[in-house]
Amino acid sequence: MTRTATAQYMLPGIRVREYLTTVPLDWAAADEDATGGETIELFVRELVDPEHDDADRPLLTYLQGGPGGANPRPLTRDGWIDEALHHYRVVLVDQRGTGLSTPVDAAIVAERGDAGGDYLACFRADSIVRDLEHVRTTLYDGRRWATLAQSFGGWITMTYLSSAPDGLTASYVCGGVPGIPPRASEVYRRTFDRVATKTAEFFRRFPDDEAAVARIADRLAEGDVRLPDGDLLTVRRFQALGIDFGMKPGFERLHWLIEKAFIRPGRFSEAFLQDVMALSSSAGNPLFWTLQESIYGDQESGATAWAAQAERDRRSEFDETRRPLLFTGEMAFPWMFDEVRLLRGFRTAVDALAAKTDWAPLYDRAALARNEVPVAAVVYFDDMYVDAALQLETLKGVGESQYWVTNEYEHDGIGSGRTLTRLRELVRDHGGERA
Repeated sequence: MTRTATAQYMLPGIRVREYLTTVPLDWAAADEDATGGETIELFVRELVDPEHDDADRPLLTYLQGGPGGANPRPLTRDGWIDEALHHYRVVLVDQRGTGLSTPVDAAIVAERGDAGGDYLACFRADSIVRDLEHVRTTLYDGRRWATLAQSFGGWITMTYLSSAPDGLTASYVCGGVPGIPPRASEVYRRTFDRVATKTAEFFRRFPDDEAAVARIADRLAEGDVRLPDGDLLTVRRFQALGIDFGMKPGFERLHWLIEKAFIRPGRFSEAFLQDVMALSSSAGNPLFWTLQESIYGDQESGATAWAAQAERDRRSEFDETRRPLLFTGEMAFPWMFDEVRLLRGFRTAVDALAAKTDWAPLYDRAALARNEVPVAAVVYFDDMYVDAALQLETLKGVGESQYWVTNEYEHDGIGSGRTLTRLRELVRDHGGERA
């Protein structure tokens, strides 16, 4: 293959090469008119074991979680990356709008005014699959590759299997199989129950934190608590820190945050406020909350219509005035786009996404049923974000799929190299990856 790297260097135990390529912003429009249209850049980082740099190794591309998450920037050779490098040349494509792939923030979207919603609709899984196919065919001579998906990467996997399965040798999925058809209202009906259970478990683990959380919430309810960036810290923004309950060691991280909340009664410590800002400002991933509900947009499901807020409104136990205070999880709410400084510019666009009904289809259930690409998925039984029962129901309708159900890990089980090892064994023992 002939490719020109824009950069290459070494990390511990890893040779790195980087590439850039250009794709249409709107693939559907480009299909109709190949002569023009807005374009964006995709950033590609390739990792390979230095001792096998010249070997014709199979390819594996990583589908990161999110939505809106950039690919990992390795510090050391460990976890799934170490396991993968024993077998593959690893291709990391920053998903459009993330990392170094023509990044997107609120100011860029706000400049588009009423067209902001249509712009953000170009950042869903169908466009990401088209991007990946472009990378595979132009930078890797059309060689098939395996995919390893984390969380939202599983949404991309099901779209990939629906629309371009010929590009794949196998698909490995970690905690990320969507319900099909996707219905945001059903997702949040289930996940509010689980986050309430997680909150109760947190208070059982750290019984003194129930009163400490109440003291924090009572002070925030009085008002005029400002974060270092000037944002008002409200009770509901504090509640949203419960998203960490779905990862290990999320309980411990929140416990130590709560411990340092007050420097004296009624006055928050600067360390606490700084950490809350860092955890909730969206500086590192502005598309995460922005695209959170649009990943469930589907012709069969209608408008997402701020489904998480609608479900919360039905559950008085999550009210900010209730004690013990319940935390919330992976749930986007309209208030975020008013109260969080770095999200405000998205407000018009996310309102348009919430009202949108003319979604392009993401999944083809007939194609999934006749799928011949080996699929191995790990389903985390206690997953706070992605309902296990919905995942298993979908997998029943995917040909050549196998699954491993476990409660050994939370949603971040991919961090252990053992997870990829086990998924590869499932495929190996049923005939192996496609040539």
